[in-house]
Amino acid sequence: MGFSQEDESEKPEAAWENPVLVIVRGIKYNESYKMLTGGICMGSYLNPGNEAFAVALNSEIYVDKTGLLTYTNKVMNTLQGYICNSRPRRFGKSITANMLTAYYSKGCSSKEMFSGLEISRAKDFEKHLNQYDVIHFDVQWCMMDAKDTDHVVDYINEGILQELRKAYGQIIPDAVRTAYGAMSYIKAATGNKFVVIVDEWDVLIRDEAQNHTLQEAYIDFLRGMFKGTEPSRYIALAYLTGILPIKKYGSHSALNMFAEYSMTNPREMTEFFGFTEREVYELCRQYKRNFEETKVWYDGYRLTKSEDSMPQMRRYFEMAIIIV
Repeated sequence: MGFSQEDESEKPEAAWENPVLVIVRGIKYNESYKMLTGGICMGSYLNPGNEAFAVALNSEIYVDKTGLLTYTNKVMNTLQGYICNSRPRRFGKSITANMLTAYYSKGCSSKEMFSGLEISRAKDFEKHLNQYDVIHFDVQWCMMDAKDTDHVVDYINEGILQELRKAYGQIIPDAVRTAYGAMSYIKAATGNKFVVIVDEWDVLIRDEAQNHTLQEAYIDFLRGMFKGTEPSRYIALAYLTGILPIKKYGSHSALNMFAEYSMTNPREMTEFFGFTEREVYELCRQYKRNFEETKVWYDGYRLTKSEDSMPQMRRYFEMAIIIV
């Protein structure tokens, strides 16, 4: 974004007279961008299109956070490619999940959509663009659609498995009963690896805290999909996002392959969730709002680097504060 964290905390507002472009307006994406590639069918779970991210781009205000893709591209097919990002509500978690899907999914063609955004300037922009089988599901939505909460894990598993069978046919033996079992067969037969994106991953932990049977089934499902030697063969990138940290629960060892990125330890994710102070300043300038008054209204979070260079709290603003 141009300024280092230390620079931002020390420079006055005058230092932002010529900020980088963070606001994109007037760009409209339509049905012509929903192109299927690679013969992989576009479904609700498997290889979704880019329509959800297009809604964000079509909005009056969109702050470019595609720089996150530079990091996820870097950790693709590594042990660091298991990411759990926990943030409060309204910090852009779902928009980011939709952005990842639009960029990686074989179910759409998104080159023009991302052209002009920060990621398009990266050397490996096209290397990973729409090159992966993406599985994306929102646990909150699945829980509501399943209606029977006790069977929401089966609902998710069956939904993914059905779409994998539709896309890959006889590659998956009839005896396979799990989505992750099917993913293993697909990788072995085709070499195709998966990007798995789970939004609201923690909703069953939060909302069904007393339903231990359901929680155990859910953790077992996630463990089967992500943990062990076999998943490491078919997972290119795993991205979980929610409100609560993943390592706060008794069964956390089942998911200890995930790196935790939280408000108190955001590390590489610092600038990609919520609005930075500089971005809010630019929004206030463009919309003729008083920046200092906005700081008083909403305060925010302060994420800095301590002497040992570990990120801690520094000024951050919630995603929705200016859009009023």
